[in-house]
Amino acid sequence: MALAHSEAANPHWVPRTKIGDLSHIPGENGLPIVGTTFRVLRDPPGYGAHMVKTYGKVFRTNAFGNPTISMVGAEANELMLFDRDKLFSSEQGWGPVLNLLFPRGLMLMDFDHHRMDRRALGIAFKPEPMRAYTQDMNRIFAEQLKNWRGEMLFYPAIKQLTLDVAASSFLGIPLGPEADKINTAFVDMVQASVAPIRAPIPFTSMGKGVAGRKYLIDYFGPQIAERRRNENRQDMFSQFCRSRREEGEYMSDGELIDHMNFLMMAAHDTITSSVTSMIWYLAKYPEWQEKLRQECLSIAPAGSDIAFADLDKFELTEYAFKEALRMISPVPSIPRRALRDFEFMGYHIPKGTAVSISPSYVHMMEEYWEQPEVFDPMRFTPDKVKARHKYAWVPFGGGAHMCLGLHFAYMQMKLFMHHLLTNVRVEIAEGYTPAWQPWPIPKPKDGLRVNFRLI
Repeated sequence: MALAHSEAANPHWVPRTKIGDLSHIPGENGLPIVGTTFRVLRDPPGYGAHMVKTYGKVFRTNAFGNPTISMVGAEANELMLFDRDKLFSSEQGWGPVLNLLFPRGLMLMDFDHHRMDRRALGIAFKPEPMRAYTQDMNRIFAEQLKNWRGEMLFYPAIKQLTLDVAASSFLGIPLGPEADKINTAFVDMVQASVAPIRAPIPFTSMGKGVAGRKYLIDYFGPQIAERRRNENRQDMFSQFCRSRREEGEYMSDGELIDHMNFLMMAAHDTITSSVTSMIWYLAKYPEWQEKLRQECLSIAPAGSDIAFADLDKFELTEYAFKEALRMISPVPSIPRRALRDFEFMGYHIPKGTAVSISPSYVHMMEEYWEQPEVFDPMRFTPDKVKARHKYAWVPFGGGAHMCLGLHFAYMQMKLFMHHLLTNVRVEIAEGYTPAWQPWPIPKPKDGLRVNFRLI
């Protein structure tokens, strides 16, 4: 039986190009069998910089058993993400990587099917439910952040906190003793996405990831019927269960579970990474931390809830978040597969080619960002944004596949920063610089050692 992420299991996919069909594009094939996989995984930013310097903005690699053409720059981002000519398949780009873990997730859909499911799922991000999520987050942050004092590891703490938020907003229940199992399932699924061994062999990363998916299927499945009947439940899962496509039918149980798995992973792991990088930069640049603290206090006193209507007032806080997302992009690379032949920067790229863009690399290119290594939230004032290429900053993707939950992410970040910064000062040891694991979702390897000092 063919595995779900294989070409054999997906006869509707466009057949992959062979390495020989791409020999006219400069690049590296790497070692026999493994290709360039381990070079990519060892140091993605360094390897990308080496390839651009050596071969230019269009180059060939051979990672995870798949020859890929990387296209670098804001123009490449626009071509792929806006995709005005429907040249690229997101399903066939992400599918070989994620089909064993997040099949039928929104990111793994194309065109009309993607549009229909995105519209159905969008009901959970309208103003009324967003106001309810705001109340939940205010309560959770007020209760839990009062215990964040002294020296601690930030990453595992924020990961547990965002899981609690996801449980409340997405599921409408406190996770209780199941929290560790659900958290482990998500961690295993994300790690499996970049596992060199792509078959679900027991005790391998992919084996653990597939087992994590099965646990979540068993967790969500039995709840669907009750969620459809209970009109009073306003959490995301209940709203998804009651949502209907344009023709009026419900999504199948399997589709609902896959959407929940994917959206909870995306909301949980990417916001964990993004807020961690933001805290790192605010600790490193205390003058910016103080500016954000004063903005938070100008909106509401310490210990007060933030109203949904006041979220737009966090102007500097949003600039700082965007700058942290620029410097450490939560999604370093975005894959697609070409559905037809196309031309880019003088190169002919044939149908069936795996292609990718790199937000993390483009976010640090000097042609778009002056002194890109410097943390400067004022890059995101309206005049600076207007003057810059629209696709020079794409941490949430773009076009039809723009992150469905980006406003949820902004809301969670602003509420968290208000409840934290108005009560404590975030400090790090002098000279401290954590090493970051760059893939699949960036995180500090040591957990990010911080000290929360009561103001």
